[in-house]
Amino acid sequence: MKGPFLLGLTGSIGMGKSTTAQMFAGNGVPVWDADAAVHQLYAKGGAGVAAIAGLHPPAVVTGSVDRTVLKDWIGGDPDALKRIEDAIHPLVTEHRAIFIAENDDAMVLLFDIPLLFETGAERWLDAVVVVSVPPEIQRERVLARPGMTAEMLNTILAKQMPDAQKRQKADYVIETTTIDAAQDSVTKVLADIRERMRDA
Repeated sequence: MKGPFLLGLTGSIGMGKSTTAQMFAGNGVPVWDADAAVHQLYAKGGAGVAAIAGLHPPAVVTGSVDRTVLKDWIGGDPDALKRIEDAIHPLVTEHRAIFIAENDDAMVLLFDIPLLFETGAERWLDAVVVVSVPPEIQRERVLARPGMTAEMLNTILAKQMPDAQKRQKADYVIETTTIDAAQDSVTKVLADIRERMRDA
């Protein structure tokens, strides 16, 4: 196999995705974070600022994108989200391509993408890891976050593919009920990928 193995990481809110991404990073795997990429694009000097200014000028405040204004616009205009996605998606793709090029000597690259299956990202990945916990643990984790309510959680979950469906589509499932179990699974996933690459 030429080039790094492209491994996707996803999971519903509260499933331990960020913690698991850190575990892969701790094993020397470069990590590309889709949310962080968008934050960079929206920050002062980011390529997304001009794109958003062209769509909705009030959303750009002191040279960066104000996500609260953006959220209000999306809430009041049914076409806003698609227009934003159409403008920002090519920039995110370019950001990702630069990351791959800069890390082309790595064995594995991890792509932390919250809506991985929902956006069809599995098409360009070699395999996908889904992080998961039982629903009662998920709710407990999420509702412990400051400002989070059961209603907000239900709204978020309604926009995400159900956990059972994600698990079915995954190449690997990592249970994050305990840190030790998750770390053990990360080690096993990387060992399996090394074997797959040797056999390729």
